[in-house]
Amino acid sequence: MSDTREYIIDQAYGLFLSRSYEAVSISEISKAIGFTKGALYHHFTNKEDLFRAVIDKYLPIDDFFVPFKGNTLKEYIDECVRISEKVINSIISGHNNFIPINYLALLIDAFRHYQKYANEKENLIRNEFEHIESIIEKAIENNEIRKDINAKSMALSFFSLNIGIAGNLLINNSPEQAIESLRNQLYELYNLMKL
Repeated sequence: MSDTREYIIDQAYGLFLSRSYEAVSISEISKAIGFTKGALYHHFTNKEDLFRAVIDKYLPIDDFFVPFKGNTLKEYIDECVRISEKVINSIISGHNNFIPINYLALLIDAFRHYQKYANEKENLIRNEFEHIESIIEKAIENNEIRKDINAKSMALSFFSLNIGIAGNLLINNSPEQAIESLRNQLYELYNLMKL
């Protein structure tokens, strides 16, 4: 039974990814995977329940946050790039025709239609921002970067660059180029902070 449930989730993911939450009906999901609506309702209460299961499996936004335990801002940057590369590769693997804009649209749908997900992720985002700010404050204290740096502003810049990987994917349409672009942007900011 769990194999059937996983199969439904996997197939629904492709539909939600290619079209959007609003555009896909339970009838279309049923037809696309060859199950009756009754069979779907045996595993999921409704379309919203199925959508939540898809999001929980395929959009683990927690993976984007860096569990950094190092000592320097430079080490943090290296870890950001490594994690971004790992996450992008896991998102793209198994999807020959991956279209970055579709993934972003699904992420937006998740925030709009899955309140628990939105609340949890907003808390994670707030915590990550505070974490980056503390890394920058430590870099200032340790003379790794200039003393006149505003830690809060720079934390926002680093955070924006990290989540900007999605924009890099859209512009470059290549995971490798998107990662390289992120690396270059983070190091450019770092170098400006050291002057």
